[in-house]
Amino acid sequence: MLSSFLIALNAVLPFLVYLGVGYAVHRIGLTDEPFLERMNKMVFQCFFPFLMFWSLYNVDDGLEIRGSFLPVCVLSLLLLVGALILAVPRLVKDRPKQPVVIQAAYRSNFVLFGIPMAQSVFGARGAAVATLMVAIIVPLYNAIAVILFETWRGGDIKPLQLLKNIVTNPLILGALVGLVFLLLGIKLPAPVETPISAFSALTTPLALFLLGGTLKFRAIRDNRRYLWPTMAFKLILLPLIATLLSSLFGFSDVERFGFLIMAGAPVAIASFPMAANMGGDGELAGQFVALSTVASLFTLFGFIVVYHTVGFIA
Repeated sequence: MLSSFLIALNAVLPFLVYLGVGYAVHRIGLTDEPFLERMNKMVFQCFFPFLMFWSLYNVDDGLEIRGSFLPVCVLSLLLLVGALILAVPRLVKDRPKQPVVIQAAYRSNFVLFGIPMAQSVFGARGAAVATLMVAIIVPLYNAIAVILFETWRGGDIKPLQLLKNIVTNPLILGALVGLVFLLLGIKLPAPVETPISAFSALTTPLALFLLGGTLKFRAIRDNRRYLWPTMAFKLILLPLIATLLSSLFGFSDVERFGFLIMAGAPVAIASFPMAANMGGDGELAGQFVALSTVASLFTLFGFIVVYHTVGFIA
């Protein structure tokens, strides 16, 4: 039991420290909103491609995943969204809140939590599987969110613009280049590998530090009737369902863990600006991000302890 606790602590505690320092630094006035916005944009467009590339490029023993793994991830996401679209309007009567609740329930911050947490537990093999999942799942997250909010507000969906946004996404480009290098066995000179590795290592602490600075917990009480049930579904019930499905489909340990993080990671940061700019309840979306980010550290800690105890993590 002690070893399970220590493995979970090693996986989760760094996240808590990065977020806490970022939150504290912002609270004492060393950062402001414009600075955080510019830095977040820079990290997304500049540093994340290095992380995506390096996670695949740096796999020494090749990348092995079952043929059913990614299709199950995609199908489970689509089924979840379909169920939410049917159920949420029956439970939430305030129309601007409906797409926000749906988005919060399905859209995880898998980029910030999936890759580093999988790497912390399974090393390069875990980071590589998580990176492949990001390359497939994150574009789906974005496409579904655009369709969701445009449909709710009665807007027009532009397929070509949507496809362009997906193809030119810096995360997707970084993952694709890394996958090409992996499959072709291309190796870069050591002087080139060194800075790429350094930029990759810098990405997660910096991104989580910035996320900590953007967390806002104001007025959570006013929306608690939407927040607590959705977070219980997102952070507890969905990971339990993911664990059951991964066992039914015979996923490997690293695939099972990636599926767990996909289901149980906190709400994606991008859900807030999308809701605020596309007719949704932006305040509620921001509260989902803040609350789930903190709460997920404890729920994921619990799942990691259980996974190690039952042998899902060697």
